[in-house]
Amino acid sequence: MTRWRDRSRGEDGSALVELTWLGILLLVPLLWIVMSVFEVQRGAFGVSGAARAAARAYALAPTDAEGYQRAQAAARQALDDQGVHGVPVHLRISCTPYPRDCHAGTSVITVVVTSGVDLPLLPAFFGGGAPSFALDATHTVPIGQFQEVHRAAP
Repeated sequence: MTRWRDRSRGEDGSALVELTWLGILLLVPLLWIVMSVFEVQRGAFGVSGAARAAARAYALAPTDAEGYQRAQAAARQALDDQGVHGVPVHLRISCTPYPRDCHAGTSVITVVVTSGVDLPLLPAFFGGGAPSFALDATHTVPIGQFQEVHRAAP
């Protein structure tokens, strides 16, 4: 009988191994979720700041064409400031009540910035590139009734 006890293997130390593996299996997905939330939050801050900066840059430009270029540059800079690099940025600019001349009189300029962030640590084998999260933000800027107008001399 004593011989049988000597040969049998006890369960001493197996709880530590099971707890370690269980911790690793639960910690890795939890870490990915936290990293993804932070990445999406960073992108949301960036897109929000990009919409605000783009609207102000567009409103301060002398013409609509130059305003669009300034708005595009301001949106890109705002995203870069938040650490969101290399993502596509799309601007949609609309004006009321003068849709063809945003810088006229009492127009109200609305800028919508659409972008996205790639989720971290996920490969592109799911198809269609790395998984991403779409983001957009809107900002509205009124053009003042009294504004400086530069006119060419006759």
